[in-house]
Amino acid sequence: MALASPEVAPQDDKQLYLELISKMQQQGAYYASLAHVEAYRQRYGDSPQLRLLNADALRETGQREAALAMYGSLTSGPQAAAAWHGLGLIAARDGDAARAEQALAKAVQLQPLNTGYLGDLGFARLRAGDWTRAQEPLAKAAELSPGSAKANANLAVWALLRGQNDMADTIMRNARLTDSAQAEVRRLADQLRQQAAPAPSVQRAPASVATAAAAPGSGATPAPRAAAGRPAQRRVAIDTDHRTRADARLAPSMLERFSTPTPASETTP
Repeated sequence: MALASPEVAPQDDKQLYLELISKMQQQGAYYASLAHVEAYRQRYGDSPQLRLLNADALRETGQREAALAMYGSLTSGPQAAAAWHGLGLIAARDGDAARAEQALAKAVQLQPLNTGYLGDLGFARLRAGDWTRAQEPLAKAAELSPGSAKANANLAVWALLRGQNDMADTIMRNARLTDSAQAEVRRLADQLRQQAAPAPSVQRAPASVATAAAAPGSGATPAPRAAAGRPAQRRVAIDTDHRTRADARLAPSMLERFSTPTPASETTP
């Protein structure tokens, strides 16, 4: 939290100062970052990158309307993907599944290799009960970032929801998730199963469509094959032998990320 200390003088270099503000936010010091955003703006002027940091801080401190307005001003510029991502997170917190899906899908369209955006889109679909369509972005994230505990945990949640317990166990074992992380994955799957019924499009999918799809056909019956799941299992094991167990810690749960935020504190989580 020394980064947020008032004794730390602003960096002379603009980019370093922006990185300082970003690090504050990574630590959870969103109120302090808001103060530094204003200090930066007075010293160097405004920029899209600064406004994005500003919008993220507004979102995390519960200033929803201001965050929406600032994100909206960024959706056609260099920070467009991040702005759509922020709008998607706000919509998900509001419980607006359709709007969250649209915004997060736009973010992925603009940055198709961003595993964070892919994971959030997939998890938003899981939360909405659209378990079939959640497979593609979650499998992409796991294959693009095979060493990511978060990406593999999200894919394991999907497998549990589809009743593919053996696949989930394999994913978590190959990713070397800790026992506590595996317990969190199972808790999330149970919670999602209770709160989100499969989407109508999934429930009514005809057999021919289900067979042709890369994912299994229905949200309730496990399928014998998962075309995108198997490559994910194989790729998950890449570059895992040299990682320590500490690397397998889960990021804050996506349910918490999507839920109504409590006011951010200046205490490092």
